[in-house]
Amino acid sequence: MLDQLGLLRKPETPEALKKGSQQVGEWLDLGFKLGGIHVTIGSLLGAVLVFALFLLATLLLKRLLHRFGQRNHSVNHSTLYTVERLLHYLLLVVGLLWALGVAGIPIAKMTVFAGALGVGLGFGLQAIFNNFVSGLILLFDRSLKVGDFVELASGVHGHVREIRIRATLISTNDDIDILVPNSEFVNGRVVNWTLREVARRQKIPFGVAYGSDKELVKKAALEAAAEVPFTLSLEGARAPQVWLTGFGDSTLDFKLVVWLNADATRRVGAVEAAYYWALHTALEKYAIETPLPQRVLHMRERSAQQVRDGDDSSLAGTQAVTTSSQDNDAAREVERDMARRDADKSKRAPDTNSPQNPDVAR
Repeated sequence: MLDQLGLLRKPETPEALKKGSQQVGEWLDLGFKLGGIHVTIGSLLGAVLVFALFLLATLLLKRLLHRFGQRNHSVNHSTLYTVERLLHYLLLVVGLLWALGVAGIPIAKMTVFAGALGVGLGFGLQAIFNNFVSGLILLFDRSLKVGDFVELASGVHGHVREIRIRATLISTNDDIDILVPNSEFVNGRVVNWTLREVARRQKIPFGVAYGSDKELVKKAALEAAAEVPFTLSLEGARAPQVWLTGFGDSTLDFKLVVWLNADATRRVGAVEAAYYWALHTALEKYAIETPLPQRVLHMRERSAQQVRDGDDSSLAGTQAVTTSSQDNDAAREVERDMARRDADKSKRAPDTNSPQNPDVAR
C-alpha cells in the first residue's frame, strides 16, 4: 500500500537541476595544459580553498597563542612570538605544497619553475630572499627579540615591535615606525641595550669654570644624581661617581657616572636631559660658575662696574634658585614611559579585583 501511495519511491530529480549540475561539471572540467600537466578550473578552486583553510589556521593559531600569553604572565613573550612566526611560516609552506598537489601540479615536475625562480633570485629577488633568511636567523639566534631597545650603525634606535618576512618594525621614542631590512641586523653593527635586561652605566659630561672647588662640584653632582629617579643605587659598588676628566680651554671637565635601571636605558636622550637639568639646578644652588664665552665675560665686567657705581639692578635675579625635581620635564617623560610599560604588564597579569578576592576588592 505504501508503494502504491508513492511513499517508498525515490523523488525524481528535476530536469533543470540535472542540466545545471552537468553544466557546472563541464565548467569545472575546463582547463589548460602547463608543461604537460592538465590543470582544470575545479582543481584550481580546490587549491585556493585548501590554501585559504591554512591561512585561517594560522590566524586561529596566532590568536590562541596570544590568549595563552595573556593568561600566563610568566611566559616569555619574545619566545612565544618566535614560536608563532615559525609555525606561521611552516603552515604556509605546507599549505602551498598541498594546494599544488590538489591543483594537479606535482612538485617533482616543477623544474621549469624552479629554474625561473633561481634566475629571479640571481637578478631581482636576491635582496628579498636575503632578508627572509636573515629574519629566520634573527628568530633562531635570539640575539634580537621583540621588545628589545636597539641602536643601529645608521643612527636608528627604538623598540623592536615585529620581525616580519622582509623587514623588522622599530618604533622610536617619538612613536615613529621605521621598517629596517632584516639583513641590516645580520650584516651591520647593532647595539642591543636590553639583551641581558641588566642595568647600564651612563656618563654625563659637564664643565665648570676654573677656580671652582672640585669637592663642592662633586657634592653638587652627587646631589643631582640623587634627585633623578632613574639612578640605580646611591650606595655600594654602583653608586654615582664624579670624575675630573680634563682641563679644557676655559673649563674644568667633569663626568657624572651613574648606573641606570633597565627601564631607563630605553630612553637615552630623555635620561641624559634629566641629569643635565638636575646638574644645572645643583650647580646654581652652590653658586658654582659654569664657563661662559669671552664676549659674555666682557658684559659681566661691565655689570661689575655698574655695581661699584651703585647700580645693582643688572644683577637682579642672579641668585641661585633651587628647583623642584617635579619641574624636570625629561624625568617626567621617562616616568610616563615606565608607567605605560607597567600598565601593559598589569593588563597581561591576572585580574586581582575579581569577586573571588574580596580583600583586594575592598
